[in-house]
Amino acid sequence: MILELRNRAARLLPEGRLLPEAVWQRRHRAIVRLCLVSAALLVLFGWLRGYGQPAAVAILVAVAGPGLLATLTSLGRKGQAAATTVSLMAASVALVHLWQGVTESHFIFFVMVGVVSLYQDWVPYGIALVMVILHHGVVGTLYPHVVFSHDALHNPWFWAGIHGAFVLAASLAHLAAWRLNEDQVLSDPLTGLANRTLLEEITHRVLQRGGAVSVLFIDLDDFKGVNDSRGHAAGDELLLVLAERLGACVRPGDVVARIGGDEFAVVVNGGPDVAKAIGERVLISLAVPVPLDDGTVTVHGSVGVASSEDSGDRTAGALLRNADLAMYLAKAQGKNRLVSYADGMAEAARRRADLAQDLARAADSGQLAVHYQPTVRLTDGRTTGFEALVRWNHPDRGLIPPVEFIPLAEETGAITGIGRWVLSEALRQGAEWTATTGTPLRMAVNLSPRQFQDGDVVADVVAALEETGFPAGQLTLEVTEGVLVRDVDAVVAQLEALRTLGIRIAIDDFGTGFSGLSYLRHLPADIIKIDRSFVSDLPTGRSATTLITSIVELARTLGLDVVAEGVETEDQRQALRELDCAQAQGYLFARPEPADRCGSSLPGSVAALTARIPAQAGVPAVERLEGSPAA
Repeated sequence: MILELRNRAARLLPEGRLLPEAVWQRRHRAIVRLCLVSAALLVLFGWLRGYGQPAAVAILVAVAGPGLLATLTSLGRKGQAAATTVSLMAASVALVHLWQGVTESHFIFFVMVGVVSLYQDWVPYGIALVMVILHHGVVGTLYPHVVFSHDALHNPWFWAGIHGAFVLAASLAHLAAWRLNEDQVLSDPLTGLANRTLLEEITHRVLQRGGAVSVLFIDLDDFKGVNDSRGHAAGDELLLVLAERLGACVRPGDVVARIGGDEFAVVVNGGPDVAKAIGERVLISLAVPVPLDDGTVTVHGSVGVASSEDSGDRTAGALLRNADLAMYLAKAQGKNRLVSYADGMAEAARRRADLAQDLARAADSGQLAVHYQPTVRLTDGRTTGFEALVRWNHPDRGLIPPVEFIPLAEETGAITGIGRWVLSEALRQGAEWTATTGTPLRMAVNLSPRQFQDGDVVADVVAALEETGFPAGQLTLEVTEGVLVRDVDAVVAQLEALRTLGIRIAIDDFGTGFSGLSYLRHLPADIIKIDRSFVSDLPTGRSATTLITSIVELARTLGLDVVAEGVETEDQRQALRELDCAQAQGYLFARPEPADRCGSSLPGSVAALTARIPAQAGVPAVERLEGSPAA
């Protein structure tokens, strides 16, 4: 009961920022030194005033004693601050007694209140207030002429209250200055929510109270596209709306913070079940379209949840880190979902971070290689070109699957440099094969959405063409439908500039993403590549047959060529021929291989290529990844 009353009383008091440990220790050491110096000066002052040894001993016990006690770290912050406050207040009492009630001696109380305010804690204020009232009331009653020099001696408790009120006013003034200064650095200037610093301190404070505590990390999915396509003013307007929605999703006592450009967090007084319920409300709330001045925007979020009950480490840092890890896993699993922290995530994140560092150095250290998969004409089986696919041979882990390192490269931005390197290598090899065979072979290279965002795609392509001498008319650049969702006009402009050079544009993995007739009507595309997920159902899947027939007819109407991906069986090849699909690629014809092993796929080697078909039939197609220049 007493503990509960104490906690309720503590919650009524406004709480400010907890000082960093190093700052608090520096201030505390300075205040301890002041306590000891005050004791020495008061002994000297008493001797000058004619007081003897008993007074000196009393001063040392009352002032120096608590000051020395404050050096014990086992007392904790509050205990050490309480000890120095008792010492400084005792020094003020001693000065009043040594000076026999001179009014000016009372000013030292206000000086000492200012000193203990450096702790930025309620404990010193409370001790100072209690000691002033008790001293002026009790001692003022017993020795009125020592404490007061006016008619206060007739009513000491009344004047004790007056002095206490002044000390309280001084304390509140210091507190107000403390909190006002903090408000300037502990709140987000756009939304007014708590910032990361305050979030960490609130989490630490709530954990100290005991009980279950949870944290939600919320990252807005693809928010950068809003800023890029609509401008930062629209992005800020959207953030304000979403901040209000987050505040409406939580309970009284929970704290919402904005910790980055598009990242928010919530500190929840409760266990994982409570936090998950709030997280589900957040996902639903975020998905509601937001009307802006220039149209409606719909955004989603990825939410990571961690609770103090998840692990034995009940620290703010561990709780925030675990929630952050869970949020990144939600992103990796497809976004717009909630993931709770589980043991092992930290180790997986460490491995992922190590892999990201290795990936940044992979191209320069010769760990990357380009493999080539032929595109085949279905009517006669002849190779019409190749698609360049990057592979990573890690020095310690061996061959890293594209499905593992391509998303990581996209996330870190390394894909831009990798894509530029793949383009240069592929065009150099294409130029060499064209010169060797005397046949103008086409070379297809994938472009990542990140390359359109972070770099100058047109300038990179032009530079690679000039460096290698590869004809622009033989180059095909493949983009996934996902690249078209973000800032369509800017992407279309870049693709149009590439087409003016004679380069062909292919829509890769067609049918799996966001594109539809409205996109195809505006896109500067030349080729549609049918995704392997449709081809795999041939020839028995009626829906797949209908969809591919529709895609082929649509392409013919728009004047586009069609390439089917992932052909693995002779039945699939035959079905595609009957559906009038002109070209295909897949394991039935050849695996992606290094350049020195692609001789059988080059024009003039049709017999050798045909002989390989039975051995390759039925091999699972898992080599490519949507949206990458590499997979």
